[in-house]
Amino acid sequence: MPFEGVINFVNGLSAGQILAYFWPFFLLDMTRYLFLDVIVILIYIPKRILNKARFLNARKRLYKELPLISVIVPGKNEGKHIPRLAYSLDNQTYKNIELIVVDDGSDDNTATICRELERKGKIQCFIRNEVRGGKASAANTALKYSNGKYVIHIDADSHLAYDAVETILLPFYMNPNIGAVGGDVRVANAEETFATRMQAIEYLKSISTGRTISSELNILRIIAGAHGAFRRDVLDRLYGWDVGPGLDGDITLKIRKLGFRVVHEPMAICYTNVPTTFWRLAKQRFRWDRSMVRFRVRKHRDVLFPSAQFNFANFMATAENIFFNIILDIKWCIYFIQMVVFYPDQLEYIFIINYFLYLMANILEFVVACALLHLSLRPRDYFLAVFIPLIPFYTGLFLRIVRTYAYLMEFLYGASYMDKWNPWKVSRIAKREKL
Repeated sequence: MPFEGVINFVNGLSAGQILAYFWPFFLLDMTRYLFLDVIVILIYIPKRILNKARFLNARKRLYKELPLISVIVPGKNEGKHIPRLAYSLDNQTYKNIELIVVDDGSDDNTATICRELERKGKIQCFIRNEVRGGKASAANTALKYSNGKYVIHIDADSHLAYDAVETILLPFYMNPNIGAVGGDVRVANAEETFATRMQAIEYLKSISTGRTISSELNILRIIAGAHGAFRRDVLDRLYGWDVGPGLDGDITLKIRKLGFRVVHEPMAICYTNVPTTFWRLAKQRFRWDRSMVRFRVRKHRDVLFPSAQFNFANFMATAENIFFNIILDIKWCIYFIQMVVFYPDQLEYIFIINYFLYLMANILEFVVACALLHLSLRPRDYFLAVFIPLIPFYTGLFLRIVRTYAYLMEFLYGASYMDKWNPWKVSRIAKREKL
């Protein structure tokens, strides 16, 4: 029987053979994404409980000051999602909010929907761009018309939990050196398709848990555009967002380079709609993954080298990202060739054991995410555990293939400058100015 063959194969392995057959898991992935995660979360959870008094004090200071908060929402053809977002803001525990929506050249009924919401007072300012300028241009237009001390950027296809605005603001009142706060992003349409369920599990691991850990280690490298809060004075110093896919990670690095901290707040919850098919998901990740090369390797490579402004935390935030996502992406090609050339007779067993190693790792990561987020998870979130056996294929094959292709296309051809996600005139200028 195959199962008995696997057991016999494992029983016959020496420590050296285990390392030779499964070195990517034991030397790299288990250390970085399992042991470190568990250790940091075990420290973070009691620390957050002990910091309850600081959170309460920050909340008192927030409500004593009652600053105006500008929520800016750039979007194209997102009319069907805007009402839910507007009403989720209307129902916030924190009320001193202005909502500014910029319609970036939509050809659906976005303008009609938004003008009706503006008439009802659910949107304070609606701006219509007849010619599309791209997401960064729309965000900067909204920023120009905003008046708040803090600016919260939200994607148009998202909506917020009832206390998300209040919660995402608290870190600013706990540490004056914080320049931006990332809110937690979870999947709104998780039950729609198989692809959305896979993404829901991934978001719990990589955003809710992963960014909390990166924040604790001071190597957080991205404030998600779907839900991020910024000090207005910091955005003004940077003149807003630069163009291009990956602008979220770009502005985060720019804020870090100014000397400000960026943190993640896992209890400030935003629900976003994700791609419903694997083809649409591949196109989205193709765009996201190229930005790794464009911004980390090209535009902000200066943080990797000694200079008068050198900062070790910024170096680690970028170097860790490049090492584990780009450099180690090559390891799978090396590993596959090694297995085929040196251990062809054991390939079946090696594949099965690798699957179970990564399955166990994913189960533990899901448990860690549930422990971190248990107060904010919905009952249906726990049922995602049924799909965890498929996650090794989703992350280990599907996402890795998309990621590898994206890196190659960006390194060889600068494909992000040809993406229709930005208007071609904007991309041409961005390429010329090396943005």
